[in-house]
Amino acid sequence: MTALETPPPKPRVRARSPEAWSWVFMRLSGLALVFLALIHFTITHIVNDVVETDYDFVAERWHNPAWRMFDWLLLVLALSHGVNGLRTIVDDYVRSPGRRKAVKAVLYGLTGVLVIVGTFTILAFPTRPR
Repeated sequence: MTALETPPPKPRVRARSPEAWSWVFMRLSGLALVFLALIHFTITHIVNDVVETDYDFVAERWHNPAWRMFDWLLLVLALSHGVNGLRTIVDDYVRSPGRRKAVKAVLYGLTGVLVIVGTFTILAFPTRPR
């Protein structure tokens, strides 16, 4: 290459496909869920007796907004991780495009309803201070 020639253009970095982002999300959400679920399990089943997990236990715990956020994050990550995995299964096993679209619509609709109901429950749950 001489001094007058321009260097060849660098290859453009392509935006990742939705499937690649889905793959990354599954790995990151799975890792986060391991820790969230272990913390939840430890507090609910080991630190506290399961028999004592009642309305008062939840009301005391959810008096702290950080615990509400923790439980909401666990709920949303678990549902979105699960629906993403089910979406992959539907793509693999439902051959008809129309049926695949219908199954995914039901799947996304149910997930949306569960997120809304869970979020409403976490936000509207009456708490009492200690």
